Amino acid sequence: MTSSSPDAPTWARHLPLGTDPATIDLLREGSLPAAWARRWAAAPDAVALVTDTDTVRAADLDERTRDVAARFAQAGLHAGDRVLMSAHTSVDLVVAHVAALRLGLVVVPVNGAYREREVAHIARDSEPRAAVVDDPARGEWVRAAAGGDVIVTSPAVELPVGPPDALTLDALTLDASTPSDLALLVYTSGTTGTPKGAMLTHGNVLASSEAVRIAWRWTAADRLVLALPLFHVHGLGVGLHGAMLCGGAAVLVPQFSPDAVLDAAATQGATMFFGVPTMYARLADSPRVGELASLRLCVSGSAPLAPELHERITAASGVHVLERYGMTETVMNVSNPYDGERRPGTVGFPLPGVEVRLDDGDHDEGSGEILLRGPNVFPGYWRRDDATADAFDDDGWFRSGDVGAYDPDGYLRIVGRAKDLIITGGYNVYPREVEDVLLEHPAVAEVAVIGEASAEWGETVVAVVVPADPDTGVDADELLAFAAARLARFKCPRQVRTVDVLPRNALGKLLRHEL
Repeated sequence: MTSSSPDAPTWARHLPLGTDPATIDLLREGSLPAAWARRWAAAPDAVALVTDTDTVRAADLDERTRDVAARFAQAGLHAGDRVLMSAHTSVDLVVAHVAALRLGLVVVPVNGAYREREVAHIARDSEPRAAVVDDPARGEWVRAAAGGDVIVTSPAVELPVGPPDALTLDALTLDASTPSDLALLVYTSGTTGTPKGAMLTHGNVLASSEAVRIAWRWTAADRLVLALPLFHVHGLGVGLHGAMLCGGAAVLVPQFSPDAVLDAAATQGATMFFGVPTMYARLADSPRVGELASLRLCVSGSAPLAPELHERITAASGVHVLERYGMTETVMNVSNPYDGERRPGTVGFPLPGVEVRLDDGDHDEGSGEILLRGPNVFPGYWRRDDATADAFDDDGWFRSGDVGAYDPDGYLRIVGRAKDLIITGGYNVYPREVEDVLLEHPAVAEVAVIGEASAEWGETVVAVVVPADPDTGVDADELLAFAAARLARFKCPRQVRTVDVLPRNALGKLLRHEL
């Protein structure tokens, strides 16, 4: 049951019974690193991280992150400097990430599937002082784009601490960031085709983690199976950050498979699992799906969870998956209730501290673009005042680009998108970025990239091409290989279709919906 009163904010539905909304202060701990340090000091023997070969306790995590922070500092890095991180999930990567935040560095997480073109843009734009990579070639891409003086190291951060009279651990200033200081710079593509850096402050990531901690009853007794990648806000900003904030453990699963998740849950006594709909589709197809019943909470996000998939999982395991809604620029916004009905096809109610309203604009009656405001909402895009101005209305509400509608009893339903966006397997693909690459191929005169509905992926990427030479057409395999050399795999079209002409209006604007 939840707290409620006629004057309570909508988000009070997420509070435990008897909780006064006026007592909720999402920023009371100052920053996530400061909160983490308090948890480790209070329970040094608590398990913080688990892999199939390693167990890291709180005191160990404190010591290891202090050591790596010292290495970063000795290398000449200072608060506010950017550190690009692109590596597969590991304890070393977690330690490097946490150490950077403790020192006040700004982490720039980058998908390990990105190709040189994509990495180079992020490096040029963010101007990192250091790069943590598990592939030396990626380090060279960063150096070539951002400058040869970029410090490149592995996730183990094999940098010297320095001679005895140099900076010592005790002299380090750690966990001193304020809520307004920048914590993460997460790149998200836009309709212009140029990825933009969403600036997430320490206040943003703390408020979001604290909100879900409260709403999902997350405690130190919980163990989260974390098979989501740590370059994505879902895995990093919700899963990893939240587990450490509550003093619980994250069970790291570097590569998702139904067996890997269910084995980890069974052997580690896990209580929670976070996934994207594609993961739940594969779990539903597994003969072991009933084992999800051992978990107290399964959460889905990053893309809509089809009601029929929700119902399949419930029928097979008895688990009612909790669907929520977030995005890069705001981390977490809305969630189905922990106590109460988790309604398929909806994302529930605003999380603590979050305000939501609908801007009906030109949308169908009863629906509108979802506008957001709260301590979780980012201040803007890195060095992009124009994009920041477009992202907010005159009253400071962030325009999500998603279209929503309310059920009669207040559940929010995502009914469409106001911006061009394809969500495939939980990852965002902006058509313009893919189109810009395909247009570089000499056989392509025009192209439109669209999303096609898929039961497994949510949507798949499809390229609709007007050939430069109608007689020779376009070799689909050649075009797909061309894209794969320049874009991350999830952005590449699964299909190529040719047409004589693309539909456009009288002003020449592409009518993407007609495709």
